[in-house]
Order: sequence, then structure tokens, then C-alpha cells
Amino acid sequence: MDKNERVYRMTFASVYPHYITKAEKKGHTKEKVDEIIFWLTGYDEMGLQKVLDDKTDFEHFFTQAPRMNPNVSKIKGVICGYRVEEIEDDIMQKIRYLDKLVDELARGKKWENILRK
Repeated sequence: MDKNERVYRMTFASVYPHYITKAEKKGHTKEKVDEIIFWLTGYDEMGLQKVLDDKTDFEHFFTQAPRMNPNVSKIKGVICGYRVEEIEDDIMQKIRYLDKLVDELARGKKWENILRK
């Protein structure tokens, strides 16, 4: 099993609290993290809760997402040493998009810029 496969098999529920902690350490809320997830994936509150309760892995979290935001191509920059716009693996790119958006929230980027408005 390669590194990507290990990441795909991680449950979204196991990483979600880390997103929240990262945001809260910088004075932001769980609700803002959820808004980012909703914007990116099209999940709503009930859908996100089901993903968490079912311990859905990252691969299925993204492949079963209701609707990826059409503005994801506007997400650019470096996260974890990789330029997100250059990641060729579709699922890994989506994971890094989410990482990038949460990172931007934690860094205090303007909300409208995070949501690529």
C-alpha cells in the first residue's frame, strides 16, 4: 500500500478534529471549518454528520461528495510542500485543497478570498 492509499483509507472523522483545532488555535470556529467543507464539497450539516458517524474514509468522502465547488481550480499555492494545482492524483488534490483552505482560515486570510469569491 503506497502513501496515497494509506491517506485515502484514513477516516475523515479522524482528521476533522485536527482541522477544528487548527482553526480554533487561531481564534476561528468549528462553524467556519464546516462552512469551508460545505463550500468545497456540497455536503450540508446532515451529510457531514453522516460522514463522521459512518467513519467514511477520505476517498469516499470526496467521491461521494454531493458537488465539488466549480471554483476549486482557483485554489492555488503550496501545502505540505506541494503546489495544489499541480497534484495529479484527483483524490489527493482534493484532500490538499481542503488542507489549504483550512490553513488559509487559520492564517487569517479574508473569508471571501478563502471561498474564492
